[in-house]
Amino acid sequence: MLWAETQNNLGLAYTDRNLGDRAENLKCAVAAYTAVLEVYNREAFPLLWAKTQNNLGNVYSNKILEERSKNLELASAAYHIALEVLTRSNFPQYHAYTLLNLGTLYQNTNQFYLAYNIFTNAIATVEALRGEIISGDESKRKQAEEWNQVYVRMVEVCLELGNMEEAIEYVERSKTRNLVELILERDSKTIFPPEVVTQLEQLRDEIASGQYQLQNGKAENPTTLAKHLQQLRQQRQELQDRYLPIGSGFKFDQFQKTLDDSTAIIEWYITKEKIIAFVIKPNGQELTVWQSKPEDIKTLFDWGDNYVQDYYTQKYQWQNQLEKRLQQLAQILHIEEILVNISQQVTRLILVPHLFLHLFPLHALPVGKSYLIDLFPNGVGYAPSCQLLQQVQLRERPNFQSLFAIQNPTEDLYEQDLGAVAAIKKQFTNTDILKQATAKKSAIINSNENINGKLLLANCLFFFCHGYFNTQSPLDSGLQLADEKLTLLDIITRFKLENCRLVTLSACETGVTDFTSTSDEYIGLPSGFLLAGSTNVVSSLWTVSATATALLMIKFYEELQQQSNIILALNTAQRWLRNSSIQEFRTWIRQSNLDDDWQDELDEHFHQIEQQQGVTSKIFASPFYWSAFCAIGKGY
Repeated sequence: MLWAETQNNLGLAYTDRNLGDRAENLKCAVAAYTAVLEVYNREAFPLLWAKTQNNLGNVYSNKILEERSKNLELASAAYHIALEVLTRSNFPQYHAYTLLNLGTLYQNTNQFYLAYNIFTNAIATVEALRGEIISGDESKRKQAEEWNQVYVRMVEVCLELGNMEEAIEYVERSKTRNLVELILERDSKTIFPPEVVTQLEQLRDEIASGQYQLQNGKAENPTTLAKHLQQLRQQRQELQDRYLPIGSGFKFDQFQKTLDDSTAIIEWYITKEKIIAFVIKPNGQELTVWQSKPEDIKTLFDWGDNYVQDYYTQKYQWQNQLEKRLQQLAQILHIEEILVNISQQVTRLILVPHLFLHLFPLHALPVGKSYLIDLFPNGVGYAPSCQLLQQVQLRERPNFQSLFAIQNPTEDLYEQDLGAVAAIKKQFTNTDILKQATAKKSAIINSNENINGKLLLANCLFFFCHGYFNTQSPLDSGLQLADEKLTLLDIITRFKLENCRLVTLSACETGVTDFTSTSDEYIGLPSGFLLAGSTNVVSSLWTVSATATALLMIKFYEELQQQSNIILALNTAQRWLRNSSIQEFRTWIRQSNLDDDWQDELDEHFHQIEQQQGVTSKIFASPFYWSAFCAIGKGY
């Protein structure tokens, strides 16, 4: 046994060895694994035998360039006989790994139909595994990242076969999966009758118990149990589909029905080989796909690395170079080329980023002599995924009369809100404001206090405070209150916002997400508030200017009183901030909802700048000032 283990390790070492002659290394790897099979035979050690066959298949896959036809046949044969033991019912994880290896072999040799069939089975196995994990969200997130490569390869294969709709369905099945499932679970009691909720929970537990027995060799009759579990899974799926307005998973034809005749969507997907953009036209009637050249992907990753590094280490340089960087990003993403696929009749655009694209103000990408938000009269908004957009569209939040606000809970903010919260307050019929030392986490978390009840019933939540994103532990990201931080975990577990139409996070870095997640799980403060029940979140991508933010927020809420379109209201305020001269700001101040004292203070502030730069100076023209905030969610 020890000798066989050593030979197996030797085979792995030769397979991965970079030194020496590559062909000779692979030859030695084949010899090592062949020796292992002399000890690990199928009868006595079926699992170890099958895993060795899988390893042998990997070696022959690496030898494809030498004797293509022969090694392709040997690799395929090794994987197939391994799968005779590594079945989905008995060893689902090893089954999925071996299918991934076999599908990759077919994909790399341009046998796309074979690859498609293999990846279909692999994803079915992966999703069954995921559906039966009940130990916690973190386990599901890690598994989603581990298996992301299966979805990436399936998307690539679908595009090679011309199956564009299937490609975007698999994109959606790999993105924001945790959040989609959590929102479905959170909303389940309003979607499913109580008896169905109970039945679904019983099915989940029975499937998990049966799968545990299979995987640990405790089933009396594995074949019968595996067949029974398959029937239970089908029963659970049919039960969900009977009540879910959008059906299980993501179906493009069902998503089409939710789109209007003036909205288009651009959804990005990033692989190791290329940048892919799916363009969904109004009513979902047509789907087109744009794909970059291979060299663009390295350029994008290098650009992204430099952007993030400068932001965290040289913020002044990052700020000064932001406009130039966005011009570069527009070229890398070929935004003008993508926009050719969108007709002039489109008045509203929804952007669905992928991976680290969530960090950037894509609405501020230069297009000719304009910016992207200037091209769409009804605004440019964001959604973490089409699936999530589809879910929040089901939430009805027609009211917008009540406001709950947190105002400058820390001393350094006392002089920074410039009267913004007081001005915004005038737009609402019912208001509750926690100011300074009273704006405590203990006050809003404690469900026994009247304050907590008012927060949960509010139509609009407004946070004017410091925000932080923790790159090492995203769930510890949060909003700094007077006593302690309100974390993302607090928001997810403690809030149920059944009346909330808009959460505005007028703070720094509140829109930053976990850009290290390879599965694009979208973990950040916006996801927390969407999960909690809000249909829209407005949040920031960087440390913002206090003056510019106060002006933007006041104007944003003024616009909201004129229209129900949250995206358009924000975009209108952003263009106003960008295009207004000092003279125009001074005129606006006297007509605004600001208290007299704040009007005088701001007027004096602009007067001093006017003396230096002139009345026509546009001091907030840089994207740094006006483009930090994004509207994420339903849009209205």
